Amino acid sequence: MKLFRFGTPGQEKPGVWRGDQPIDASGFGQGWPDGRDWDERFFAGDGLTRLGRWLATEGARAPRVPDGTRLGPAVARPSKLVCIGLNYRDHARESGATLPSEPIVFLKAPSAIAGPHDDLVLPKGGDKTDWEVELALVIGKRAKYVEPEAALDHVAGFVLHNDYSERAFQLERLGQWTKGKSADGFAPLGPTLVTREEFPHFGAARLWLKVNGETKQDGNTAGLVFDVATLVSYVSRFMTLLPGDVLSTGTPAGVGMGHKPPVYLRPGDLVEYGIEGLGEAHQRVCSSEEPRP
Repeated sequence: MKLFRFGTPGQEKPGVWRGDQPIDASGFGQGWPDGRDWDERFFAGDGLTRLGRWLATEGARAPRVPDGTRLGPAVARPSKLVCIGLNYRDHARESGATLPSEPIVFLKAPSAIAGPHDDLVLPKGGDKTDWEVELALVIGKRAKYVEPEAALDHVAGFVLHNDYSERAFQLERLGQWTKGKSADGFAPLGPTLVTREEFPHFGAARLWLKVNGETKQDGNTAGLVFDVATLVSYVSRFMTLLPGDVLSTGTPAGVGMGHKPPVYLRPGDLVEYGIEGLGEAHQRVCSSEEPRP
């Protein structure tokens, strides 16, 4: 299945694709206290199985979501968004970093999560905002001290993510990476959450990113240093991963910081990116001083 969320920010409704038709799945939640959105309660309550049954029996009667409707983040606000740094050999090389002997883990604030086509507003005081197209996974059931061979059983599906980073905050200010990763809009998720059975080639999927039509990143998830199962198992040793949590797996070479000289985003830029099988997304870059509609 392919799940999405649509509507104005903060008032999104759940949707699901039925063949080539995006439909409103609000009817699925009627009578189910854990089925009103694609959130922790939905995933923890075997929501995907129940949604599949509803789609087969009631989907034909559900209203179609009109073209042009805003898409929200593909999952409702998770308890945490966990990211992995330097997880592609070519990206570690362009960053001048030694290949890590174990995964580098950091967090992004859930308030950074945005829709896949929402504008990216540059944070005040920053002038080195960078792009990072990434494969992210969504946890389907509670994961704690999970062994690698069982890790995929805890994955509900996958989603496209852009791990935007303000390098000045991340690398030139004291402290950890989190404050350079967590500005509003720095974690667009979507357009869809694709369930694991519909995206079996997640370990060898092309991912790419363009800025103003120029290709900046063009990689493949086969280049991951630590694969999906390893990451889920590893992170679950240090924190409990809850249903609906998002784990982003890292970015390939081609980030702005890796250019010589470095190139960063400016107001008016257009960032477009995608992963084969997960869809495409884009953001228009805006100044923090620009009036909002």
